[in-house]
Amino acid sequence: MLDCAGKLLDLSHPQVMGILNVTPDSFSDGGLFLAKDKAVAQARQMVADGASIIDVGGESTRPGAAIVPVEQEIERVVPVIEALRSELDVVISIDSSKPDVMRAAVEAGANLINDVQALRVEGALQAAVDLAVPVCLMHAQGTPQTMQNDPRYDDVVTEVTDFLLERVNVCEQAGIARNQLILDPGFGFGKRAVHNLRLMKHLDKLIEQGFPVLVGVSRKSIIGALLNVSTEQRLAGSLSLATIAVWQGAKIIRTHDVRETKQAIALCDYVMQVKDFD
Repeated sequence: MLDCAGKLLDLSHPQVMGILNVTPDSFSDGGLFLAKDKAVAQARQMVADGASIIDVGGESTRPGAAIVPVEQEIERVVPVIEALRSELDVVISIDSSKPDVMRAAVEAGANLINDVQALRVEGALQAAVDLAVPVCLMHAQGTPQTMQNDPRYDDVVTEVTDFLLERVNVCEQAGIARNQLILDPGFGFGKRAVHNLRLMKHLDKLIEQGFPVLVGVSRKSIIGALLNVSTEQRLAGSLSLATIAVWQGAKIIRTHDVRETKQAIALCDYVMQVKDFD
């Protein structure tokens, strides 16, 4: 069980994290849920469809995305989090790298931090220590503004794993317990298609480190590049990659398409859990 500030998340079975972007420019659903009532309705539907986590983000992290001022990001996420907290019995995560946004979000009711910069922004590590909620540490080479310019690795699997374990060490030294940490290899964040494929093929190497692993591949550009399909046609590819990840041991799948993903990974889990002999 992962204790998310009093809300327990059962990681003995794979869980679904529903993406709720309250932004005008996210790559797949930008602008759709910028209004609070639409965001709350979408979260309500995702929970009904099987999401156990709602991941609220107020700044796009797509390649080339513009930086959002702290005050504007807070204005986007806090009213939504407050509304969700008052209505839904679900884990709420804040998708942000900014310490002031983390603090405001947790005060509003968020109980998990999802940071694409793995607490490297000045003040973020201390904020996570003070807030005492679980943290998802993600690998990214560069920033959203630069990460796809020319990503290079000698051994992407080893480098991503080593980076995340180094961040774990930093967190532990600062006072964050190991059992409060989740790792995310960061598919699409400063990685070419071949890097993403290698990470997926050898995801078990990261899972072997003993931490819950979160995977976010929903509608990402690798699917479009390899299958030559638009963003709206990437559901099948997203489900395929999510199932491969769960088969290797991923515990949380971050997705735009909750109902379909929940069904796909549930069937995968049934196969994995069935006994060979009665």
